Amino acid sequence: MLRVTVCVSGGGTNLQAIIDRIADGTIRNAQIVQVVCNNPGAFALERAAKAGIPACCVSPKDYPDREAFHEALLAKINEAAPDLIVLAGFMVAVPHQVCAAYAGRIINIHPALIPSFCGKGHYGLHVHEKALERGVKVTGATVHFVDEDLDTGPIILQKAVDIQEDDTPQTLQRRVMEQAEWIILPRAIDLIAQGRVRIEGRRTRILDAAD
Repeated sequence: MLRVTVCVSGGGTNLQAIIDRIADGTIRNAQIVQVVCNNPGAFALERAAKAGIPACCVSPKDYPDREAFHEALLAKINEAAPDLIVLAGFMVAVPHQVCAAYAGRIINIHPALIPSFCGKGHYGLHVHEKALERGVKVTGATVHFVDEDLDTGPIILQKAVDIQEDDTPQTLQRRVMEQAEWIILPRAIDLIAQGRVRIEGRRTRILDAAD
């Protein structure tokens, strides 16, 4: 059974998608053993409580400096001994301590087709604002492994979403979640739980079920 820690910052819609897909059997051989949040007021914590999942808040505001926060975050994650860390709307750059301890075992969902609209400053609604400003016709979402840099780890899955002429950042954000994020993030977790994702350099290979 794949032990999963989910890290969140806000409403937790991707967390809910994971919870629902485990419940209906879409994600097999995996369980969420911990939810970690950096925001004490996040609705994601209520979602975790409703699902009976252990949850905690590790806020940088509770520590004297960033290094102390990073060490506390790693210590809290270590308590659950996860096999996989899922960043599901986690608005914190993953510290090097966590990257080193869980190398090749951290994935993130990004609301664009990497390498477009990613990296510093591209998070949340800002991603969709930038896509509309640029006038692209297609956007989407990407699930990728996390490394020491922002949005540069090997890509696991991507799904495209068409942009409509009357889109606002808010309507586009919702469509990307519904048509891409909530589909490919659970799919990636299921593939990893089945041992079907292999990192090969800067790329990933999705193995056949019989491999």
